[in-house]
Amino acid sequence: MIDLSGEELCLKLLSAVGKAFDAKRMVKVKSVHISGISYQNIGDAGLEWIEELSRTAKFKVRATVNPAGMDIERWREMGIDEEFYEKQMRILNALKRMGAKLEMSCTPYYFERVKIGDRVAWAESNAVIYANSVIGVRTNRESGITAIASAVTGLTPEYGMHLDENRVADLKVKLELKREGDAAIAGCLIGELECKVPYIVTRKLRESEMKAMGAAMAATGGKAMFHVEKQTPEWDCYKIPEETVEIGEEIEELRRERYPVEKPELIAIGCPHCYAGEIIKIAEFAKKGFKIPVWVFTCRRLLKNDVIARAKDLIEKGGGKVFCDTCMVVSPATEMFESVMVDSGKALTYLPKLRGVKAYFGSLEECMKVAISGKV
Repeated sequence: MIDLSGEELCLKLLSAVGKAFDAKRMVKVKSVHISGISYQNIGDAGLEWIEELSRTAKFKVRATVNPAGMDIERWREMGIDEEFYEKQMRILNALKRMGAKLEMSCTPYYFERVKIGDRVAWAESNAVIYANSVIGVRTNRESGITAIASAVTGLTPEYGMHLDENRVADLKVKLELKREGDAAIAGCLIGELECKVPYIVTRKLRESEMKAMGAAMAATGGKAMFHVEKQTPEWDCYKIPEETVEIGEEIEELRRERYPVEKPELIAIGCPHCYAGEIIKIAEFAKKGFKIPVWVFTCRRLLKNDVIARAKDLIEKGGGKVFCDTCMVVSPATEMFESVMVDSGKALTYLPKLRGVKAYFGSLEECMKVAISGKV
């Protein structure tokens, strides 16, 4: 039982975090994004805590939530049992009572009106690194609990990525990207480098490449920010590091190492969640028909767009499935398969660790070719 009121408890929790990190003050946040809301992740203890908190606490700022453990409308198609469904819905309903917007997407940066310099408290690794790097927002990599506490209080301790000195790059990375999918694999490699904030020198990157690279970087090395020379908003705000490493042939080596050696049982796309362009591309491939199951993960809000809704229909007509509210990493549904092929460095890293399945990598086009041909 919680003896303090919900807000008192949350403020006490944030104060303890601030003290641990020598934060001099609390700052107001514009928005919050809560991760770790899958019942698979938090179990009965987390469910009970959130339900108890929801009896006395309300969110003061806009709060969105990460993917849950299932598609809340098509959970049976995913092989989710009724007990899991009921407990997952209790978690979501408790968050909704407190005021959360149930977007259930790991890409709040596509829906939140945030801008350079804004303070937020986000707790999803790919969203944190995207926000700090590509938008110039300021956020630490919060836990699900501290994000909830920030939503209740509207505050976060000022430490870590909220301070200029921690946003300074400490290693220059010269990156040679040759083909589609290289950015995701490069992110895996950069994440393992001994640095906090890499300064990347490479060709001009597309937004989708920065998204994929950052997500992989955060998964393999817990990175919270990167700079890309002449592209990201803070690339020239701080001193550029002199120490330099080069990554080139290592990308192709890792791609060869992680390309499937057997026919995967599932092709899973959408980690982070697919956005419009990716869904439209998959729909074009789907016209040829899939011989291997293809699961595409995205945000339900996106399907309200008529163009995307039609693309979704084409994917399902071709033998694929488009699931919302969840993803292959946080759902136990993925455990039905022994091997999964992905176009994501993040999924490549997390699937073996969290779901216990073999993960193979290919670019989106490579994944689609395998799905259509039924062979590697």
